[in-house]
Amino acid sequence: MSNKKITRKIKGTSKVTTIKLVEETKIRLEKLREHKGESYNDILKKILYILNVARDDPEKAKRVLERISELRVRMLEEEQQRKEDLEKEQRN
Repeated sequence: MSNKKITRKIKGTSKVTTIKLVEETKIRLEKLREHKGESYNDILKKILYILNVARDDPEKAKRVLERISELRVRMLEEEQQRKEDLEKEQRN
């Protein structure tokens, strides 16, 4: 496997690159995911936004993190409900 940086153009001007993460970091990023379709890029942008907000308005940053936590709990509850519904359908 090559260590060369991989880049490609998407939508004309944007470049995408591959970064390496240890599994623990990946899991921590996933804990900030608000919905299943959210990409790691979206999560990292959100982290950077929160850090920038925290400099000027720590209370606002705290509210954003609380909102993320609430949405994550809701997402996990919905996933669990779908799983239970699927299991019920399979039994019938």
